[in-house]
Amino acid sequence: MNHTNTQDESQRKAKPVTPKVNELIDRTKSVLLATVDAEGNPNSSYAPFVREGNTFYILVSFMAKHTKNLSEGRKTSVMFIEDESATKQIYARERLTLEASASQIERDSEIWNTIIAKLKEAHGKVVDVISEMGDFILIGLHPVKGSYVNGFGSAYFVDENLEIVEHRNDVNHQSK
Repeated sequence: MNHTNTQDESQRKAKPVTPKVNELIDRTKSVLLATVDAEGNPNSSYAPFVREGNTFYILVSFMAKHTKNLSEGRKTSVMFIEDESATKQIYARERLTLEASASQIERDSEIWNTIIAKLKEAHGKVVDVISEMGDFILIGLHPVKGSYVNGFGSAYFVDENLEIVEHRNDVNHQSK
């Protein structure tokens, strides 16, 4: 048996690794964003975030395409992903991908002030400067559903509370 077959066999027999959704989120400082515009054109970007409960808050400028897309309530997907330099296997990077709804937070409201303080604590004094700029808005990203992967044979469906719903059981995996 050659090395490739042995490796393929070990991947098929891999046991799921215990899900650590919250640990991945806690290790991540920014979230990857995927949005679409009114014509359905995709846009990808990122934004630093803070978490309050199961909502992720980002402070973003209207100069960025994703901000307009988010503010107009279009569908979005967000991803938290293990740093490339920390991964053991590039094809199996730990990641959480969520479909999310977005809501704009009213400037100077109680939640605005609370989240801006958390953003400053997490990301520094630059938050004081950009939060005062008129083109920056605060958006809450509310998970709807998603998936979490932390290795070969270790993929899970996730609900809006970031809880594991079920193991994906190698759905759609096929051998030659």
